[in-house]
Amino acid sequence: MKPAVFLDRDGVINEVLTKRVKFVNHPSQLYLLPGVEQAILAFNQAGLKVFVVTNQGGVGLGFMKEATLHQVHERLIEKLAKADAAIDDIAYCPHKPHEGCQCRKPEPGMLLNLADKHGIDLSKSYMVGDRDVDIIAGKRAGCTSILVAEGEHTDADATFPNLLDAAKWIIKDFDFKKEK
Repeated sequence: MKPAVFLDRDGVINEVLTKRVKFVNHPSQLYLLPGVEQAILAFNQAGLKVFVVTNQGGVGLGFMKEATLHQVHERLIEKLAKADAAIDDIAYCPHKPHEGCQCRKPEPGMLLNLADKHGIDLSKSYMVGDRDVDIIAGKRAGCTSILVAEGEHTDADATFPNLLDAAKWIIKDFDFKKEK
């Protein structure tokens, strides 16, 4: 069983609710946050699997078609590849908020499914998000939960202002756990 890093997408990997973009409903609206490529490359080089787990209620609400969501994710993969960084898989919940599914965070369904599919040890893995629903999903799945946000208060195991700073801590913690 391998460890992994599960990353929320909007607000952790790419811009959302900024001057440039409100929501990412088209590939042209995908802008990576500073340091994301370096953080994901560092995870890759450390031997950590990298997964994206993202609520995409805009599909269920009709703001975007599922095919367009796939195009957004293809653009994400292309942008990361230019920096030699890679994600191993992407899971998304297309359901409307409050639909009661088991995949929409804060439920841990996406993490559990990816862990089963890829042979991941959740107790040695990390969930990185920018909202409480991400932290709760990570904790419910048995992961160390990391908040990437400024001035937020949650029950996260650690908090950092951005993914690159979180990556440095995660890699040190991962190396420490390997030595045990």
